[in-house]
Amino acid sequence: MATDGTPTEPEDLAARLTLALTCAAADPALSGVLLFDLDPRLIDPVARLFAGILGGGTPVMLGATSRDEDLWTRTRLHRERDGISFRTEPGPLVGEEGRGAPPPLVVVPDLTRLSVAGMRAAVQLVGADVAVVEHTGLSRTARPRGRWLAACPSAEAGRLSLHLLDRFAVRLSVAGLRPPLPDPEPAGRGAPSVPVTDEALDRVRTLLGGGTGVRRELALARLARAVAAVRGEPTATAAHCDAAARLMGLTVPEAPPPTAPADPSPAVPPPAPPKRIRPEPPRGRAGEAVPEREAAPSAQPLLDTGPAEPIGSAPGGTPAVLATPFPEDEAVVLRDFAPLRSPWQRTAGPASARGTVVGTRRAGNLRDLAYVRTVREAAVHQRLRRADRFTISPVDLHSHARAGAPERMLVLVLDHTCRDEDWDWQDALTPFLQWAYTERAAVQTIEVGSALAADELRADSFPARSVLDPRVLASLYRQAGRATPLAHGIEEAVRVLRRAFRQHGNGLTEAWVVVVTDGRGNVPLSVSHGGRTTDAVGAAGVTDALEAARRIAAMDRTRVHTAVVDPARAAYAHLPGQLADALGGLVIEGRGEPG
Repeated sequence: MATDGTPTEPEDLAARLTLALTCAAADPALSGVLLFDLDPRLIDPVARLFAGILGGGTPVMLGATSRDEDLWTRTRLHRERDGISFRTEPGPLVGEEGRGAPPPLVVVPDLTRLSVAGMRAAVQLVGADVAVVEHTGLSRTARPRGRWLAACPSAEAGRLSLHLLDRFAVRLSVAGLRPPLPDPEPAGRGAPSVPVTDEALDRVRTLLGGGTGVRRELALARLARAVAAVRGEPTATAAHCDAAARLMGLTVPEAPPPTAPADPSPAVPPPAPPKRIRPEPPRGRAGEAVPEREAAPSAQPLLDTGPAEPIGSAPGGTPAVLATPFPEDEAVVLRDFAPLRSPWQRTAGPASARGTVVGTRRAGNLRDLAYVRTVREAAVHQRLRRADRFTISPVDLHSHARAGAPERMLVLVLDHTCRDEDWDWQDALTPFLQWAYTERAAVQTIEVGSALAADELRADSFPARSVLDPRVLASLYRQAGRATPLAHGIEEAVRVLRRAFRQHGNGLTEAWVVVVTDGRGNVPLSVSHGGRTTDAVGAAGVTDALEAARRIAAMDRTRVHTAVVDPARAAYAHLPGQLADALGGLVIEGRGEPG
């Protein structure tokens, strides 16, 4: 406390984080904590700190591979007299909690990469009074007591659903957090709820301004109430609202100075300020006024640079950091139209067996085992087991953790040398980009003939999770270079499709290959592979491109669709049609009238 009775806020970022976690542990209404720009290496220390404040327990980790089957239910084996039986029990999010046990802790290392099932679970549980679970073999009504700890880059917060972000009442920017973190002290669960005065509620509206929504006002008021309860204050006042605002990183305006009491004596008018006379501009030889720009220079600088701006999260730059508890209001990113809705699934088979391997986890069954991790876990305990032979116990079993496998893919082959300055090919690509957006398809962009290419004799390629990736839009407006390795670009498309079908198997149900080119490839495949130019190439580049296109036409036509966008060039106008025939696809007019 300050000398005037005002609560003081910790200046150290680690102390602020500890106070925020303590408030979240003391008040069930503050069950969601969102940390912006947290160093990934500090996820485990912060989770241990929060778990220690809650009183212990093992955190539940959620990520890109979390499924509904893993969150809400679990299958247990029970030994009966006549054999073994299976029982469906509540999962880790709604599991049985012993009397007096600490609240469970759910940790999300990256909220932007959380699966749709995990996002829906957060919307349903965080800050909720009652949760109803209706699943196969399970019907349960429970009161959520868990706490959620999530991390998120502030520059990417705009990608998330506003319904999801509003569930996290405690927000804190921890971009400069450094270890070591303080030792946790268990918070008093069930702390008495202190009343909030009307003055405090008015202060909350003043701090947040108008049009912020009721959820943000409730979050700040509840945090102020928790700050007062943690500090042992009987009532949450406007001073506690200021303390809560500073804790979250909000700007707290200075309080207006007290108004002096009225003096009953007659007011004496203050002396009038001295009259300022503007000097006349100097006169020239003929009595003409000299323009003001030729007068004596003023004290104002000639060039005002203004505040510095961050570079952004582009490759090679510094990641953008928005120092605000509500970065979704300022983040300039594209948001998914339905981030909490799963795309329609047409595939059969277990979803856990599809997708790129991103790690391992303890196995719940014998499907998709990670053999190396399993053997390594078993080798650690061989000396304790004292067995005659190498023994693998059920606790040693680990399975692969896989990222969500895309069911659809868009492959863009962009020939920058065919685009004129007066032609915006984005109009012709809009139907395909909209399809990829609504179907949440993965995108592979292959660029040919760019002036910024690492090697002008080869095509550049990069994958993207969706069309919302900023690199996809930037690739549509590259400056044209000199060479056109079209054959190598189509060969790269063949390689990408084969790898996608080989990795995802039946998971990839549909793919579109869209080639925007005039067909005039002047770099043969041998030159792209060898890196050496020859004196005369002739039509070798065009022939190689047609040969590579026939490999795409030989793929499964029920899942692979192709199209060629014709820029309508007058010279060699037949080449786009030949390429479309080799691909077995359509020809789309890039613009209305040929140029």
